[in-house]
Amino acid sequence: MFPSALLTLLLAAPQDSAPPGQERWTSFRGDAGLAGVSATTLPDTLELLWTATAGGAITSSPVVAEGLVYFGSDDKHLHAVDAATGEARWKFATDDFIEAPPFLTQGLVIVGSNDCSVYALDARTGELRWRHATEDKVLASANLVQLEQGPALVIGSYDTRLYCLDVKSGAVRWTYTTDNYINGCAAIDAGRAIFGGCDAVLHVVDVTRGERVSALELGSDCHIAGSIAFVDGRAYFGHYGNAFVCVDVAKGEVAWTYTSQDQAFFSSPAITADRVIFGGRDRCMHCVERATGAPLWKFRTKRKVDSSPVVAGDRVVFGSGDGRVYVLSVAKGEELWSYDLGEPILSSPAVVAGRVYIGANDGQLYCFGAPAAKGAGAPESPETSGSGGGDR
Repeated sequence: MFPSALLTLLLAAPQDSAPPGQERWTSFRGDAGLAGVSATTLPDTLELLWTATAGGAITSSPVVAEGLVYFGSDDKHLHAVDAATGEARWKFATDDFIEAPPFLTQGLVIVGSNDCSVYALDARTGELRWRHATEDKVLASANLVQLEQGPALVIGSYDTRLYCLDVKSGAVRWTYTTDNYINGCAAIDAGRAIFGGCDAVLHVVDVTRGERVSALELGSDCHIAGSIAFVDGRAYFGHYGNAFVCVDVAKGEVAWTYTSQDQAFFSSPAITADRVIFGGRDRCMHCVERATGAPLWKFRTKRKVDSSPVVAGDRVVFGSGDGRVYVLSVAKGEELWSYDLGEPILSSPAVVAGRVYIGANDGQLYCFGAPAAKGAGAPESPETSGSGGGDR
């Protein structure tokens, strides 16, 4: 029997994350609990630094490490570009769209494809290390767990299964079956995977064996399309039932509910010490009190907000279906800056080292950062607003 105290320590080990302030954003929401909070701060004014072109829409959310940015595209490729310049480094072809966010660990980039596969590639070269076939498309990002046998990945599929795969070989450690599609990434905490799906159930699974710890049924219309954030024993997520909820997992009950009149919540939330911030299909970014769900502010865009926000210091960054990237104040929800890309944004931002990386349906990955010094040859900015100046 593996010593329980040692197992607890092993399962609670850091999830392959960089120290605070280091220039990495290795997972969809930045950490194992999917809290959507970056260690960086942003300059008062952002400027377009570069764009990288793919051959199709980019709904996949980027990740960043060791000077490279990785993202998938509807052109059926995973792309790696230079984080400083946007110059292409390599791309890897799959047999269908890549909508899933990549995940970086152990020198590998892991990504799911609509071709019913999970791929592990060498992060520096794009060389295939292994491929695992599922029985339906994979829209979810992976997350990392530490098992007695070594590091492993958990990743969900539209084939209704949550897979646990060995990082080095792709061998299956276990599978856990639900009753419908799994869309989002599983949050990892103290040896548990916490996730939902189109079966309208909040699942808590023991990652050592792949066995159910608990399950909370939310109601037949409460399908969960996004990823669940899990912080301090509570799960935060929205669903098709036009509500965003906070669940006390230990008690197995809903702690509070925030409702929308007629629109669902697909966006995954960002969780701060006292606030929860999330987008809605009602065209708004919402901010509520973390303890009670009481509304604090609401910012309206012109189209649905499926992009998941990232908090960086006192600011929150996200994209909207109206084609704009927005930066708001966390305190009051005031617009500080925005930039019109001209095409819907479903990708969620990676915010690292004072820069924002985000994809759009026009097939471009955009990098924004501090304005370059005069004469440095920075690209011209089209349309900006807020403290960034320019027309709306």
